[in-house]
Amino acid sequence: MSGSAVTLAQITSADWELMLDSTAGGGPGSGIGQVVQSLADVGQCIAIILGTMPGEDPWRPTFGCDLTQFIDRPMTAALPALVATVTQAIETWEPRVKVLNVTAQAAGVASLGSLSVNVTWQIDLGSTAAPSGTIGALSPQQTTVVL
Repeated sequence: MSGSAVTLAQITSADWELMLDSTAGGGPGSGIGQVVQSLADVGQCIAIILGTMPGEDPWRPTFGCDLTQFIDRPMTAALPALVATVTQAIETWEPRVKVLNVTAQAAGVASLGSLSVNVTWQIDLGSTAAPSGTIGALSPQQTTVVL
């Protein structure tokens, strides 16, 4: 474990989990021994939902988002259906957020064949009034996943 590992005493949020140990390119990252808390935890959960195929988690066989169904489909037909699938998966598996917008586009020439999915979301407090000091948490957040 790294010398900069977070101790239990340093965790200040009720929403936290271990940081995924990967970089944007999929290689080893610097997440070993680290945690994500608060909004970063929610963003990581959204990325996990989008990166998990239904059936991969044996204890939750319907968990995830089947984005492979859009491979080799024309972009004009695939994009609206992809947006609907992503929105439904997040609304099903991440009850802490309200999805504001989902966009998808080709990731770029360097990532030929990849798709960048950008989700704009906001913490959903339901009918509960916002506690004082949470203004930043109520502003829209973004999570981008490259597939």
